[in-house]
Amino acid sequence: MSNSEHGMTAIGVLALELAGGSVPARPALSSEQAGALAERIGRDLAQWVPRVRELDLSLGGAHFDPAEALRPGWPLHRRLDELRARAPGRDEGPRLLAFGTDAQGDVPLPFKADASLAGGSLRVVPFLLSGDPQVVAEVAAALEDVLLAQGMAQADTALLAQEAFGAQVEHARYLTVHDLAAMMSMQYDNQGLAVLWPLLETALLAPQSSEWLAASPEPLLRYVDGEARMALFDPAGWCAYYNHDRADCESLKLVYEQYLARQRQMAAVLEAHGVPVLYVHIEPGQDARAALQA
Repeated sequence: MSNSEHGMTAIGVLALELAGGSVPARPALSSEQAGALAERIGRDLAQWVPRVRELDLSLGGAHFDPAEALRPGWPLHRRLDELRARAPGRDEGPRLLAFGTDAQGDVPLPFKADASLAGGSLRVVPFLLSGDPQVVAEVAAALEDVLLAQGMAQADTALLAQEAFGAQVEHARYLTVHDLAAMMSMQYDNQGLAVLWPLLETALLAPQSSEWLAASPEPLLRYVDGEARMALFDPAGWCAYYNHDRADCESLKLVYEQYLARQRQMAAVLEAHGVPVLYVHIEPGQDARAALQA
């Protein structure tokens, strides 16, 4: 659940697990297709939490990489909320709002997915529920309780998403953004990136806070002020900071190259989540942690 100048919103996604190696044929739905999908999403959610029917349901009729939905400030859902706020019919009862391609069939900028993140096996379609703060709070809490365990989309919803996007969908399920974050945390753990998750979690859930990644032999990182500051060492500085014997530094050249590759991997993950990376060059003999705090 998040604050909005228009009240409160509960934010989530329809997660589409694609058949291995398949890519959806279409990046976004027409307004009519998006409306039809929104109707079925509303019906599905209401089977678990009936008070969903008392709220506006807004759907962005495009699919994204999960990292695009898990960015500080939730920009994907914020754009959807901005469109909702400008839509007609406010104060006329719960609305079903679906945003798809424009009249020419083009995807509007707010829902144009990052092409560099295409090709993954999981794509997500954002939705939000808005309205009376008390009802939103109740619905959001209930969805947190039920979706991860029970939130499979009904068969006709999954089929509609498959046909409309031109995708080979193996599973379609509903997740709150916290559920999605938990899923991504496990995925990063399986990819050997568990040490990076506390920093990403801070950026998502407590962006005004700071967090360190200072576990040797990992790259030295500090999240603060909305960016990740990464220590950049030359070979001698790296050897000194990680307490390698100076006499062994030349023989550790391959290990240093692996360290640089690890830095690039972490930077790519952070930037996919909308966290900019600032490289801070560490001079020989300089206190690296102090440099990242400057």
